Amino acid sequence: MKAIDVHTHPQTEEFLAAMGRRRGQMGAHFGKERAPISFAAQADLYRERDMMAVIVNSAGLPELNDALGRAQREHADTFIAFCGIDPHAPDAAEEIRRCHGEYGIRGVGELNPGRQRFFPNDERFYPIWEVCAELGLPVMFHGGFLGAGAGTRGGMGYKLEYTRPIPYLDDVAADFPELTVIAAHPGWPWHLDNLAACWHKANYYIDLSGWAPRYWPAEVVHYADSVITKRVLFGTDWPVLGPERWAAEFESLDFKPASRQRIMLDNARELFGLG
Repeated sequence: MKAIDVHTHPQTEEFLAAMGRRRGQMGAHFGKERAPISFAAQADLYRERDMMAVIVNSAGLPELNDALGRAQREHADTFIAFCGIDPHAPDAAEEIRRCHGEYGIRGVGELNPGRQRFFPNDERFYPIWEVCAELGLPVMFHGGFLGAGAGTRGGMGYKLEYTRPIPYLDDVAADFPELTVIAAHPGWPWHLDNLAACWHKANYYIDLSGWAPRYWPAEVVHYADSVITKRVLFGTDWPVLGPERWAAEFESLDFKPASRQRIMLDNARELFGLG
């Protein structure tokens, strides 16, 4: 195994339907139409590259969790499933327990505070994080600029304030030291806050998905190659970026070989207990 992509979005018909009008909006924003792709085809894409992939449910719909659980079961050599929730739902914690018990899901997310309109450090949601900590499940939160709504008048009503790493994710990592927080994406325009939270708290990880490596701010490259190397994760945000482009651009950057190995594989392998 060469790498573990910790951030991919399934593109089956049911997942695309769950996007609603965001499907067309995000296709226009990223310059790439969202066409249906089966789980089998996605698994083959990663299998052929000697990679594993985390598949996430960013819509938070319970019925999609069952699809993810079945995909993980059918492609156990390739997929690691994260379940999605609506944090406002009264049964959110129970849904996590169900997915963990029935399918052995390995994490929760990608939760999107901007789209789901919640602040992760709101104590109303703390019982959810308590369950995740109890079960040993990392929680992935979108951080920084939102692709959802980008380029539209009013941003489809989504507000960027929800996506700040500090104080919202930093507070959760502080209040739940047994919980692993994964901040999805470098976190621009608050990437310095994101780096600081990761450096400060050993249970705070950053995945480098959603931004082509050649566009990363210099500070992201510097810290990922030094003091936070052990908590930085390879992630593409597939299909926004493909693993080939991400890996090729990453290879062109001036990272130490040991840092490359950790970011591409070792950190995720340790996080998920893959040996």
